Amino acid sequence: MTNGRRRALALTMGDPAGIGPDLALAAWTNRAALELPPFLIIADPAMLAERAERLGLNVALAVTSPEDAAVKFDTALPVLPVTLAKPAIPGTPDPANANTIIEAIRLGVELTTGDRTRAVVTNPIAKSVLYASGFGFPGHTEYLAHLAGEAAGHVVTPVMLLAGPELRVAPVTIHIPLGQVPQALSTRAIVETGRIMARDLVSRFGLNAPRLAVSGLNPHAGEDGALGSEDGDIIAPAVAELRAMGIGAFGPLPADTMFHAEARESYDAALCMYHDQALIPAKTLGFHDSVNVTLGLPFIRTSPDHGTAFSLAGQGVARPDSLIAAIRLAARMADTEIETKTPQASSRI
Repeated sequence: MTNGRRRALALTMGDPAGIGPDLALAAWTNRAALELPPFLIIADPAMLAERAERLGLNVALAVTSPEDAAVKFDTALPVLPVTLAKPAIPGTPDPANANTIIEAIRLGVELTTGDRTRAVVTNPIAKSVLYASGFGFPGHTEYLAHLAGEAAGHVVTPVMLLAGPELRVAPVTIHIPLGQVPQALSTRAIVETGRIMARDLVSRFGLNAPRLAVSGLNPHAGEDGALGSEDGDIIAPAVAELRAMGIGAFGPLPADTMFHAEARESYDAALCMYHDQALIPAKTLGFHDSVNVTLGLPFIRTSPDHGTAFSLAGQGVARPDSLIAAIRLAARMADTEIETKTPQASSRI
């Protein structure tokens, strides 16, 4: 075991009125049976204690430093404290707590870029709650890219990958209205997304020569131009450019025939043109155990593939499967990144 593997993961609390705290408490309670890697939650200890009592969970909390979190994990849930402006009421989000939610994310990135934690695992946030406080980013992904850019001193391009047992898929365009997608698509954006996917699938997923299936935009991938020109004019040149870079990309493919079992055997990840084109098959095939991964960052970030579920918060009925999968995947990605940096691994790639 290297020093890197002994470090804990940084887990953000998400919106404290949502199910994030419930899931974190449930995951820690079942840590031994699930053989979970150690994590440090960035949260208000008083909120966690109240939520554990509400859920009837016997959880010892240990306010601690990131360096001591892994040692304490077996006997107590390690907590890096932040303070909420107002008590969190399950199911009732409060914009007064937005700054603390954002601060937990910022601290998770700071700890990980500073090599004090192994990776960032983020619990769900409600963007509308953060918008009310002046949050200027479309979502988690964009804010994390902003923080990464600040740390790196240059613009960072994030790629949102949904990773599940049956499918890995990334959209080129993310949080924009569907009507804006054709104008937002460009050959350059598709190439950059595919390049980042291929690089991180090697360095963080351990795939030596990843195969990328690239979807079309229009029905039947444009039907040779009869149903739209974007597939031939924008997407096909991007596929050719990716192949010229040595990346195993192919397409554009009709999106309606890309995701059945036989088709999925032909690729390691799918590259889609817009949010729902990617997320509908991902969530259909792995709703409870898919993980949201942000590629392209100088640190590892995973997240459950669901929202805050305010209506379930504090009731003990929310399933922690996706958070558990996110914690496990973050640890595996961190291990793989260490391994691919060794001389032996580098010679194989």
